[in-house]
Amino acid sequence: MSDVVYIALGSNVGNREMTLARARAAIAGIRSTCIVAETVIEETEPIGPVPQGPFLNQMIAVETALAPPVLLAALQRIERAAGRVRSLRWGPRTLDLDIVMIEGKEISKKSLTVPHPELPNRDFWQRELDELRSVHHG
Repeated sequence: MSDVVYIALGSNVGNREMTLARARAAIAGIRSTCIVAETVIEETEPIGPVPQGPFLNQMIAVETALAPPVLLAALQRIERAAGRVRSLRWGPRTLDLDIVMIEGKEISKKSLTVPHPELPNRDFWQRELDELRSVHHG
């Protein structure tokens, strides 16, 4: 059985385009997981109190047979490989990978909340999610 998972990609440090491209390639390489749709990349202003440069953001839809915590761990390994250091909340990031939503599932755990708690506050996530869901569901 597989899930359709919507993952937000973001970067505002270094070569943002290359970072997102490498992240998509790494996600496509996760076992039992394939990318089925992706939005265009857009630039957004940072959210939160820390002064920093704009982000490049994109959302992808994947089909995966992995359990959500296993997928999350794989995404966090990709973040670390891209140089992500979790030191400052809302701070600049080489790469941020967030599980935004999983079709037909809600999860509320310390390590993972789905839908993502910030979804209502991020217009671009809502827009990207609508775009992917309309493409994926035809």
